[in-house]
Amino acid sequence: MDAIEDYSEVYQRLPRKVYLAYGMGHVLNDACASMWFTYLLVFFHLVLNFSNTEAGALLLVGQIADAVATPFVGYFSDQGDDFWFCRYGKRKIWHLLGTVCVVVSFPFIFSPCVTCENAPRWSQMFYYSMFIIIFQFGWAAVQISHLSLIPEISPNEHDRTKLTAIRYAFTVTSNVVVYVVTWAVLHLSGNDNNKIGWNDAAKFQHIVWGVMAFGTICSILFHVLVKEHEVLSGYHDVRGTKIRTDLKELFTDPQVYQVAINYMCSRLFINLTQVFITLYLHEALDMVASSLAVVPLTMYIASLVTSFSVEFINKAAGRKITYSFGAMLGLSACLCISLGSGTLYTRYLIYVVAALLGSASSIVLVSSLGITTDLIGTRTNSGAFVYGIMSFTDKLSNGLVVEIIEALHKNESNTWFYRDILTYVCGGAVLIGVIAVIFLKRPLSVSESTRGLLVESDDTGDAIN
Repeated sequence: MDAIEDYSEVYQRLPRKVYLAYGMGHVLNDACASMWFTYLLVFFHLVLNFSNTEAGALLLVGQIADAVATPFVGYFSDQGDDFWFCRYGKRKIWHLLGTVCVVVSFPFIFSPCVTCENAPRWSQMFYYSMFIIIFQFGWAAVQISHLSLIPEISPNEHDRTKLTAIRYAFTVTSNVVVYVVTWAVLHLSGNDNNKIGWNDAAKFQHIVWGVMAFGTICSILFHVLVKEHEVLSGYHDVRGTKIRTDLKELFTDPQVYQVAINYMCSRLFINLTQVFITLYLHEALDMVASSLAVVPLTMYIASLVTSFSVEFINKAAGRKITYSFGAMLGLSACLCISLGSGTLYTRYLIYVVAALLGSASSIVLVSSLGITTDLIGTRTNSGAFVYGIMSFTDKLSNGLVVEIIEALHKNESNTWFYRDILTYVCGGAVLIGVIAVIFLKRPLSVSESTRGLLVESDDTGDAIN
């Protein structure tokens, strides 16, 4: 108890500057992810005329590359403090490396094959796969290093929730920027009322360069304003020792698998919604090109508004109830999609459904990330590896599910295919996620002796047991 008392005397709440600067660190990733999940299949299938299966295979290549990279980056990010270049920060050096990889590779993904537009399809697939692998490695490096900073920055549960909520608020802001830029490019080019086609290839390049410029500026600000060594001078030294996790203990803990299932299903719900909402609008509802930006934009505006209240809901009701509430919103949206049709639905009610999906995504993701940080507790020296495990399940499952769905869509006349996907696959994912979280035990950290204590705070910000 003496250690806890000493700890409570030293701990201070984080300054506002750290919250904001931290949130900027994932903006480039978020902007690229928004393009990746929302428009990759649209671009390759509708613009470049790849088949559904070929477009799905490219997305699968990216998800597998990301899945393999995340535990690799996580492990070496945790162990990297012995290398000379890690004096910059063992988390931030991976963030910087990943940012460079994203910047040099992503623009080539959303552009026609350079000097090989008329090459055989297999060679074009290889061409795009190389850039996708580089991009996904960089994306994984940024994601894992950025997430693993949360438990490093603060041992306080409510600070961690606030950091996660601010991170998600910037995620939503990034998505909003992507959809606003997309709408503006399509609108200014006079393509509002047409369907997407080959002539839109150049427009996608303009969109990519616009959102990447915004993301790169935010990454620069993150690296300038967040000083990792200053931030990390906190609670490890207070406790007198660095806690290293036994991997055997980690993999024999049932709660690790429960949290992994919850995280995987949460990401499946969010990412599959983002991937297939545009195809649903295009095929099932036969909506115009501008709707492919406006409806997702509605989703993320609702998500942004909701993200500001997630911290308070978590604090008042706890993670389980908060997650369950978000899951109920998501299931309600999936039910509305299964029943929606007609002019009234496509003109007005689709935006209500989009708002429900956005609000559900915000609550579900922030709560799921909070559950993961609770699992890490004070084991911050293995935090990146734990995030790597969670992200591995997320990326691999997303890629496999998308490829399976695209391979099954062989009948182009089945215009309601993507409606059923949003209803049953997305709805089923969030349902499994809420079941997994209901059966989690609290606290998630197993014992004081093996994993340390997760420090909570009262409303005044003082540390309490």
